[in-house]
Amino acid sequence: MDTLISPRLGVGTLPRLPRNVTRPDYIPRQLGTGIVHLGCGAFHRAHQALITQHAMAATGDQRWGIAAVAMSRPDVVTALRAQDNLYTTLLRDSAGDHAEVVGAITAAVHAPSDRIGVARRIADPRVRIVTLTVTAGGYCVSPVTGQLDVSSDPVRHDLRCASNPCTAIGMLVGGLQAVRRRGGVPPVVISCDNLSANGRQLRSAVIGFAAMRDDRLADWIARNVQFPCSVVDRIVAPAGPADEAAARSRLGGVDDRAPVSAEPFLTWTIEDFTGDRPHWELAGARFVGDVTDHELAKLRLLNGTHMLLAYLGALAGHATVAEASADPVLAALARQFMLEEQGPTLNLPPEDLHRTVDELLRRFRNPAIRHDMRRVGRNGSEKMMPRVTDAMRENLAAGRPTPAAVLLIASWIRWFDLCGTGNAVTEVIDPHAEALAGLAAIAHPQLRARAFLARTDIFGELPQLDRVRREVGAALAELDRDHVIDVVRRRLSPNGNGRAA
Repeated sequence: MDTLISPRLGVGTLPRLPRNVTRPDYIPRQLGTGIVHLGCGAFHRAHQALITQHAMAATGDQRWGIAAVAMSRPDVVTALRAQDNLYTTLLRDSAGDHAEVVGAITAAVHAPSDRIGVARRIADPRVRIVTLTVTAGGYCVSPVTGQLDVSSDPVRHDLRCASNPCTAIGMLVGGLQAVRRRGGVPPVVISCDNLSANGRQLRSAVIGFAAMRDDRLADWIARNVQFPCSVVDRIVAPAGPADEAAARSRLGGVDDRAPVSAEPFLTWTIEDFTGDRPHWELAGARFVGDVTDHELAKLRLLNGTHMLLAYLGALAGHATVAEASADPVLAALARQFMLEEQGPTLNLPPEDLHRTVDELLRRFRNPAIRHDMRRVGRNGSEKMMPRVTDAMRENLAAGRPTPAAVLLIASWIRWFDLCGTGNAVTEVIDPHAEALAGLAAIAHPQLRARAFLARTDIFGELPQLDRVRREVGAALAELDRDHVIDVVRRRLSPNGNGRAA
């Protein structure tokens, strides 16, 4: 019996898609390329690329196609090229899926094999914007000094091999150097990663790298290149076979090998800058003078609470954030954490805080988005300070209790305790995994807590450190002895903020 082969998404199959599928009113080759994006992952394609498509649709300005660069693996690039750089974004919630075909990507680029070279693409006079989603590690910044880590192997490689950089920082400096040589106007460089003061961190790393090559280049970048901070917010799930099946169903049998799934909610807050740009504000973005308050709220409420639900939820046997959020005891602690610990450190009026918390809990419970614990919980050592212990430090200094933050830290340590045993909750992915596994082998919970909290590169300098050590050690002992839900219940506030959502 012959096997039927589904037609592949591409320019030729757009006319046959069902009417309820949103699609671009252009095709990629009709667009100019005005943006280079470093990090062609699912988040970019469900966020900045989609917003850019909507901005172009709202104005008819087709100069803002995107050269999307995959920094290492070629899989997404191969899939996109085979379908004219088109892909489907599935917006998913309990009401069902909405499918939109995105055509904003004009070139899918695999950096290691790109014959043009990413630096040359950045230096193209038509490119006015460079955006990045390369994760915290992609900035090559030392967590201890906050400056470019010139001792790291990737940075040393790029300093030796200027013509073939492997880091985003090296590619940016190479592109900006070419712009300076021709006397051109440099692009605006916008970080879209979940980092504190992401634009300022990126600027520091780029200038630091440039100074290692040419002081005059570093000075030119400092005077001429804008690095606005930005805050992105949308929960995007990693794609898998289920997403391909869902896309095929929505596309009426047309096959898409590069779909992305996301929640309907979306925001993008960008520090205002001068220069030509897409009208992103017509598509859900907003421009502000300073993103600091927005950034802290997002990092501490959404990202910090994601960590709480991931570490405790996995210990309780839940596979996804949605499952953990549906557990009334864990949801109660999440609400309490946001209202009583994270919220008081933010510049949010009480009514805005409560509205944001209610909205976040609804988003977390979205059963259509499979945000698995391994993904949310990975690289906890890099996330702990900006998302958890910075706020914890403020609370301790103000005399406010921090039971949920203490339990979050203990549950993260517990992941390392269980790693490699028959009771392991998930694979532990962390840049310091080997060293931390050695600390997790310390038998006594109080001594284990002391050893972990001594890592100031992870937790920072905490006030009342002896008290924090005792509380984390006590929580570790309880997690070793009792069911995690019982441990959580003991820490729920009696004032009602820890009610089930």
